[in-house]
Amino acid sequence: MGYFVDGERFAFLFLKLFSLKQLGVIEAADARVNLLDGPVRSGKTMASIVWWINYVATSPHDKFLMTGKTKDTLYRNVLNDMFSMVGSKNYKYNKSEGVLHMFGKEIYCVGANDEKSEGRIRGMTVAGWYADEITLHPKSFVNQGLARMSIEGAKAMWTTNPDSPYHFIHQQYIEDGEKYSKGIVKRFPFQFDDNYALSDEYKESLKALYSGLWYKRMILGLWVLADGSVYDMWDEERHVITDEQLPSGSTRHVVGVDYGTNNPCVSLLIGLVSNKYYVLREYYYAGRENMKQKTDADYSRDFKEFVGETHIDTIYIDPSASSLIAQLHHDGINKITHANNDVLPGIQTVSKLLADGGLFVHESCKNVRREFTSYVWDENAQKRGEDKPKKENDHCMDALRYAIQTDAAYGGLKEYYERLRGKEKTTA
Repeated sequence: MGYFVDGERFAFLFLKLFSLKQLGVIEAADARVNLLDGPVRSGKTMASIVWWINYVATSPHDKFLMTGKTKDTLYRNVLNDMFSMVGSKNYKYNKSEGVLHMFGKEIYCVGANDEKSEGRIRGMTVAGWYADEITLHPKSFVNQGLARMSIEGAKAMWTTNPDSPYHFIHQQYIEDGEKYSKGIVKRFPFQFDDNYALSDEYKESLKALYSGLWYKRMILGLWVLADGSVYDMWDEERHVITDEQLPSGSTRHVVGVDYGTNNPCVSLLIGLVSNKYYVLREYYYAGRENMKQKTDADYSRDFKEFVGETHIDTIYIDPSASSLIAQLHHDGINKITHANNDVLPGIQTVSKLLADGGLFVHESCKNVRREFTSYVWDENAQKRGEDKPKKENDHCMDALRYAIQTDAAYGGLKEYYERLRGKEKTTA
């Protein structure tokens, strides 16, 4: 196995640690589209990076493309490790412009986070394309990226964790047997055992980070539907507690707010004790059901009564609730933080806390309890390859997600949240 950079032969000393699956990628990924899919930490990225370095270094062409959901995630997931491999003398990266010079070649580094992002690569002509987490790229971007590979013999290297079996990547590049028979696509499915750097103890610790849908995808490597209840691990007997079961001495109190005008307006008071969250009280007002719509001033007064004398560390509100945020500020209610409202990462965080015994709900929070049992995945969205909960019975769930996800990431459980987001480092 030989690799050449600037006419000089070099070797990756750690290749002896690579599995047969990883070596198979490095040696045999010769299709127009080479797709690596499988669980987290299964060795996909390291194999793809080694292949990509050699592909760029030995190519007679000088223009290439690398993409991720954002430029930051591309840097964190791929570029940082790649730079360590090639050495500082072989690359120069302008992060603000997203232009990488490596081995005398020019590589455009682009984020593909929405439908408009495909405009960033129009007009390019590239000899190769590396895509990190291809299932997070919009379809329009994927089509445009393939169109940019107009040089004869151009190749793409894609990596991803499994998603919905209805996702267009699965249907058009995994299930399409004709593309395989014509040599257009090669798929390399990975499992945990394909990464020799993972100890059994580490594998078990990874398994403990996921539950439900994400366990099936991120650990078992299955392309499965998000089906039925969103929080299928919810158990009234386990997660609902009484006054007698409430621990004393919360280390912090936060409030999650889901603002509605025609829809219900919800506030949840949540305490953090010994790295566990407790939903202590709920405020739930539905204008339609009560035949009377409240104003922002009404909600602000209600909020003061709801919180009472409890010391609040942070109030997490969806940033789109600008009028309520302004009214709260006007009334002297501060410590407001714009919540992280990304749906799927928030659901994953709440799911993990439920599975771990890190989230409990007081028996008085009847609407929270009701929504936990009636919050379901949208079947129609699944058929479009999208993971989305139905927009029904979700107001308490949204308020809870805003508070838990944002507080876990930046406040109470930052270390836990970073592990859940997959920031552990391995060597292969």
